[in-house]
Amino acid sequence: MSDQIKFIVDNLNKEPFRKNYNLITFDSLEPMQLLQVLNDVLAEIDPKQVADVREEMPEQTAKRMLSLLGILKYKPPGNATDMSTFRQGLVIGSKPVIYPVLHWLLQRSSELKKRAYLARFLIKLEVPSEFLQDETVADTNKQYEELMEAFKTLHKECEQLKTSGFSTAEIRRDISAMEEEKDQLIKRVERLKKRVEPVQNHQQMLKIARQLRVEKEREEFLIQQKQEQKNQLFHAVQRLQRVQNQLKNMRHAAADAKPESLLKRLEEEIKFNSYMVTEKFPKELENKKKELHFLQKVVSEPAMGHSDLLELESKINEIGTEINQLIEKKMMRNEPFEGKLSLYRQQASIISRKKEAKAEELQEAKEKLARLEKELSMKTNQTRESGGTEVLKADEFKRFVNKLRGKSTVFKKNHQLIAGLKAEFGVLQRTEELLKQRHEHIQHQLQTAEEKKGVSGYSYTQEELERVSTLKSEVDEMKGRTLDDMSEMVKKLNSLVSEKKSALAPILKELRELRQKCQELTQEYDEKKSQYDSCAAGLESNRSKLEQNLEIQLCRATDEMKAYVSSDQQEKRKAIREQYTKNIAEQENLGKELREKQKAVRESHGPNMKQVKMWRDFEQLMECKKQCFLKQQNQTSIGQRNLLATSISCFEETFI
Repeated sequence: MSDQIKFIVDNLNKEPFRKNYNLITFDSLEPMQLLQVLNDVLAEIDPKQVADVREEMPEQTAKRMLSLLGILKYKPPGNATDMSTFRQGLVIGSKPVIYPVLHWLLQRSSELKKRAYLARFLIKLEVPSEFLQDETVADTNKQYEELMEAFKTLHKECEQLKTSGFSTAEIRRDISAMEEEKDQLIKRVERLKKRVEPVQNHQQMLKIARQLRVEKEREEFLIQQKQEQKNQLFHAVQRLQRVQNQLKNMRHAAADAKPESLLKRLEEEIKFNSYMVTEKFPKELENKKKELHFLQKVVSEPAMGHSDLLELESKINEIGTEINQLIEKKMMRNEPFEGKLSLYRQQASIISRKKEAKAEELQEAKEKLARLEKELSMKTNQTRESGGTEVLKADEFKRFVNKLRGKSTVFKKNHQLIAGLKAEFGVLQRTEELLKQRHEHIQHQLQTAEEKKGVSGYSYTQEELERVSTLKSEVDEMKGRTLDDMSEMVKKLNSLVSEKKSALAPILKELRELRQKCQELTQEYDEKKSQYDSCAAGLESNRSKLEQNLEIQLCRATDEMKAYVSSDQQEKRKAIREQYTKNIAEQENLGKELREKQKAVRESHGPNMKQVKMWRDFEQLMECKKQCFLKQQNQTSIGQRNLLATSISCFEETFI
């Protein structure tokens, strides 16, 4: 304990507290001063805790400190049953309670500062499930959760950047390296363009490649759209499951619960809500109003200097001494009535504090129950998504737990009831014996008096008549009350069923619309998927053909470049360029020869055409002669044949 106090004093004397304590002065602090020291340490961790505990109600101070300690995950020493002792010690400023808290806070101040900062953004607001049925509230809650997750990611990145140790020089070097890489990529693209330009239909190939890239981007967009639709469908299924679970729970509660238990539960809820509305909330509102009035009063007053503060401190000390004197006088009087009143007041304050503490515990238990139910639904959904098997369904397990809980509660109640009944039975048995003895004595006196008066047995007859009439009236009253209760219960149940039906009608209508929309979207997705698959298959085949063609041409270009650059003459002769150059030279020589032949033909064209005309005329003359010869061959003589031969020879000589 001394080491703990020494550690606390050493840290309080350092920055930013600078209290100038020693072990004796710190150990002699009053409970209020000790609470102020604890509040200062908490204010250093969370600036919203800055306050003066003297101007605050003890319950408010304890509640504020407990909430922050709960956020900082402080666990008091001991078991769960010591929580009430811890709270009470925090209210009164007990040293065994305050010292461990200060030691724990000062040991982890930097870590707790970060935790308090993150708690402002990461403590989730629990929304009741009945409010989440509203679509606007559900969307807002979803957006809130997404922003919380984004904050977590950004905070992690920020912490990583803080611990990574990057400097501006390194960033500049990275930028310069990226710029050099960019220049290299630009040069590489230009070289590739130059290599592709000689290829046939390279523009068309580039166009097809561009279309392929566009289709791939469209494919990614469709995949993203498909994922979004899957998420929407998943949320719709979750909402449907939530509504179905609520409907099952309501049906199960309506089927298993008895009217007495329902009425008892409703009465407990009404009592709790009436206590919150009539006692707790008005007190908190009154305290807030007082605090606001005090703050307004402080703001309206002019600024005080050092002398004013000293004057106020002296007045406070004087009033404190007067109060102490009055308390001493009161204690010296030792009035018993006032002592009893103070005792009763103390008991009443303790009871009210316990009542408020129990109300807070009940509220926390309700919030914890809602949070656990939400976690259970999330875990169930995760199990279903991962394909795991469940031993029990959610509603069956819940029913089993509720049944087990109910049996345990009934067992405890019955056990306590049996113990109480046994004790009461002993008391009643003794009371019955005494009453029987007294009754026998009275009966003996009554019989003696009746025998003296001569009306023996009158009292017995009168008692029997009264007993029978009483039994008859009780039976009649019970019958009427039972019928009235049953009719009232039937009315309540009918109204409750109609309310639940009317509440579920819009949800079921929305569910049917969502199912229809889901079917339409599924059909549209299947159609788009088939179109996409066919288009992707065609583009893939075209792409493979183009890639093969491009590879063949690139191989040819590579071989040509190697042969052209090679120093071997045989390799150079194999080059397409050399072959084309040789072919061009041969074609030029052939063209030259053809031009010379064309020139000779042009020069001899006139005489040749004249000779051709003469041969054609000779051919016509000979044909004419032939026809004449055929006609006159029967009449032609030998002399005429000679004459014809002579004329032909003369003609040939003339022609030549």
